[in-house]
Amino acid sequence: MEAKDRVNVLLVDDQPGKLLSYQVMLAELDENLVPVSSASEALAYLLKSEVAVILVDVCMPELDGFELAKMIREHPRFQKTAIIFISAIHMTEADYLRGYEAGAVDYLSVPVVPELLRAKVRVFAELFRKTRALHELNHDLERRVSERTQALEAFSADLRRSEQDRSLALAAGNMGSWAYEAHTGKWFWDEGQSHIFGVPHQSFSPSMARVRQAVHPEDFAGFRDAILSLTPQKGTAEAEIRIVRPGGEIRWCAVAVVASFDEAGKALRFSGVTTDITERKQAELRQTLLAREVDHRAKNALAVVQAIVRLARRDSIADYARAIEGRITALAQTHELLSQARWEGADMLRLVLEELAPYHGGAQSRVTAIGPSVMVSPETAQAVAMALHELATNAAKYGSLSSPSGRVDISWSYAEGVLSLTWVESGGPPVSPPKATGFGTKIINSFNGDKRGRVSFNWRPQGLDFSMAIHCKAKEGDEASPRPMPPAVPAPLPAPAANSNGRGPARILLVEDEMLVGVFMHELLSSIGYRPTQPMTRLGDALAAARREKFDCAVLDMNLNGEAVYPLAELLRAQQVPFVFLTGYSPDGVETRFCDVPVLQKPVMQETLEGTLESLLRPAAPLRRSAERTLSA
Repeated sequence: MEAKDRVNVLLVDDQPGKLLSYQVMLAELDENLVPVSSASEALAYLLKSEVAVILVDVCMPELDGFELAKMIREHPRFQKTAIIFISAIHMTEADYLRGYEAGAVDYLSVPVVPELLRAKVRVFAELFRKTRALHELNHDLERRVSERTQALEAFSADLRRSEQDRSLALAAGNMGSWAYEAHTGKWFWDEGQSHIFGVPHQSFSPSMARVRQAVHPEDFAGFRDAILSLTPQKGTAEAEIRIVRPGGEIRWCAVAVVASFDEAGKALRFSGVTTDITERKQAELRQTLLAREVDHRAKNALAVVQAIVRLARRDSIADYARAIEGRITALAQTHELLSQARWEGADMLRLVLEELAPYHGGAQSRVTAIGPSVMVSPETAQAVAMALHELATNAAKYGSLSSPSGRVDISWSYAEGVLSLTWVESGGPPVSPPKATGFGTKIINSFNGDKRGRVSFNWRPQGLDFSMAIHCKAKEGDEASPRPMPPAVPAPLPAPAANSNGRGPARILLVEDEMLVGVFMHELLSSIGYRPTQPMTRLGDALAAARREKFDCAVLDMNLNGEAVYPLAELLRAQQVPFVFLTGYSPDGVETRFCDVPVLQKPVMQETLEGTLESLLRPAAPLRRSAERTLSA
């Protein structure tokens, strides 16, 4: 059979094995067999090709055979197209009736008898071939009678076909359909297309200028090139573009385009389906942000562990290991509480009870904890947990918990954005103020500051009387303004080492909202010969310090309790103060305007930090004291 006499037989089944078996059975008919694996592929093929017979599997995951047949029958071109259902399950009389109502002309059950299948397809193929021949003769006659009448009828047919195309697209989901006549420049939209573009369907008149205005400027050129690249050999294209609605809202869309050409290869008509995929894109973005946030928190946790390891000092390896294990366990308990609350905060009551759980046992309770169940922010929870751990460890070694008769009374309250906590020891051995400042004291003293809070150690002979009041994020609906506090006296800084040229060490603005990391960075910068500020945890405080004092350099945590540090970076750049970013996020997240700024990822190594600051301050970098190049263990 010559190629021009062959008719298209569309095979629709989601199982490749069944499609192959149909092709083998029908091969001797010498027709053009077109296998597709889904209803959407079948609809796309029908939009650009004539089909004599359609074999449809009843059960398919996207659209079942009944729904596909109903959609096909709604199109005027396919109202008389033969549709044969194939089913691998037992069909009831109701199923047969439903199939015939949907437009099927026959049913076949699996296993299919090859001879029967060929006979049915052959009959409908011949009928289509003869019908097509009659249509061709009629068309030729009409063309001879009146070219103009034929042109008008063709236009009307195209218009009706466009309307039906749009109806099919709407039935498939959140989609719109459109068509563009190249020789007239006319557009045809359905209501779904107008809805996606956010324009009134009845009053809006689409045009090339309006389409170009609606497509995002960054996407239009690629979309246009994809359409212009269509040829008779490659008549379809797909693209993802952004649509900007009149109100400024952006919608992500997937566009599939089919082009029709004349015998000379000139494009006549472009038809397309637009699908709104904004929800899918937003889900992908949320997944990406979640992955970045997980990475950020993991690196921050590693930075905290690094601080615990580097700042801990003990006389023996065994004591050092116990100290590290205890502090990491306290950190892990806090992270578990935060994880249970999806990192929105931690319950202060559970925080206290779990940290002091080892001292609750025995016939007589040695610990009392009284206070409200108030949620505190992740940053505050982690800091309070570490402070409680240090107080409990000290009490167990030297204070009231080291004696069977000793006890600790803890109480706390929350009001006007301030968390107040008291720790009172009694019944233990006599105590006296420590002669040296240890790791735990440094951690607790890091709360001191006008903006952060205040702490007080009262080393009474009968036991430690400790109080702490810190500003923390108020819960939704709570009063957010901080309660006035008396100014705290900051711990004295170590005397800086003088450089060989007589100049003092470089003054470093240190901005870090993680308490432990801030203490670690302060000691690290001091040990390598710089003079850092106390860690600043708030953007406003850091901005005020930068306006008040001229710094030689700055180390900036990029995320300060949810606020980007970029306003401070802009100020420092205007002051010509060099700075380095410190972050737990990926370096590629830095805005392009700061692409020349060094980015150090947490946890940061001493050598890396030292080398980066030296390069920023050269040739005025201070000489380092060799004895302080590394922190002691």
